[in-house]
Amino acid sequence: MTTFGTPVESRLFESARLGALTLPNRLVMAPMTRNRAAADGVPQPIMAAYYAQRASAGLIIAEASTPNAVGQTYPNITAIHNEAHVAGWRRVTDAVGAAGGRMFLQLQHGGRVGHPDNSGLTPVSPSPVPLPDTVFTPGGHRAAVVPREMTIDEIRSTVADFAAAARKAVDAGFAGVEVHAANGYLLHQFLAKGTNHRTDAYGGPVAGRIRFTVEVVRAVADAIGADRVGVRIAPGLTVNGIDEGDTESLYPPLIDALADIAPAYLHVVFADPDQPLFQSIRKNWPGVLIANPKLPWPGPLPADGGRHEGERLLAAGADMVSLGRAFLANPDLVERLRIGAPLNPLREQGLMYTGGETGYTDYPALAAAHHGVEEPEAAVL
Repeated sequence: MTTFGTPVESRLFESARLGALTLPNRLVMAPMTRNRAAADGVPQPIMAAYYAQRASAGLIIAEASTPNAVGQTYPNITAIHNEAHVAGWRRVTDAVGAAGGRMFLQLQHGGRVGHPDNSGLTPVSPSPVPLPDTVFTPGGHRAAVVPREMTIDEIRSTVADFAAAARKAVDAGFAGVEVHAANGYLLHQFLAKGTNHRTDAYGGPVAGRIRFTVEVVRAVADAIGADRVGVRIAPGLTVNGIDEGDTESLYPPLIDALADIAPAYLHVVFADPDQPLFQSIRKNWPGVLIANPKLPWPGPLPADGGRHEGERLLAAGADMVSLGRAFLANPDLVERLRIGAPLNPLREQGLMYTGGETGYTDYPALAAAHHGVEEPEAAVL
């Protein structure tokens, strides 16, 4: 049997304002793809249980949902472009709301990170530069195909698709949406020199390469209100074969242009409080800044789930901290951190994406959720 020590004092447990929301703490559950949707992108009932278990987060940013069919990345990814998707997500937001939680939905177009075996369509991208990696499909890993370069009309229709998806997300009960401009997906592909070889108004110098992202964010803000919109960026991140080429000169103009739209927050992935670019972003971003700490990957989580790095980010000016794997393994992460309880270790990575309850809804919560009450040893895996 285990008892816990003195409750932890931390700004992570303070309340915060985000748009029209009052959040009970500054811990955000980061969006994490879990591949539990139906083949057509409709969220399944098990997802309602999963997110409701984690409703104590100050904010949940639900996993990436595609705004149109060609934007699909992998099998069993959620979507938000028809009424069946809205109904499926409504089950999730109702369950989280009943548990006292608040949710945004991440909107993600995969761009070249996709495959005809997943979507039935040839992926699109700013330029016909293929993903250097394989793509997971129902038939296993397949070589990436050369994406089709988007026409101006397709760019405009994709901007409209993001706006329509945002309206559907609000209809589904979400408090807002996060526009995904990170991790090597479509918006990031437009930002990066390595994937954007265009010579028209959407390519070339920085002003051209940020244009698509700015237009998407503005259209989404116009559709549902800027105070319901967040934006995720990942300066310098090379995942999915992305090569920005000029990170230091790319992000300041992007930050300035997004600030003019005044979204509810900016979400910086793998943020390092000692990095000059992060410090510059904090200095120049006038609104709420959510920071996702740079933690070891692959490999085990720190014993504190990232709390120490999160507190360093708050000290460096972040307003909130997003954690991913720690929330995945600990449905009651906020309370565990608050009372200094041990964390569940993360199970093998494959269980993140295999479907079903195992490694998804079967992580145990504490038997008692207040200081000084004994916890069964079985609560720690």
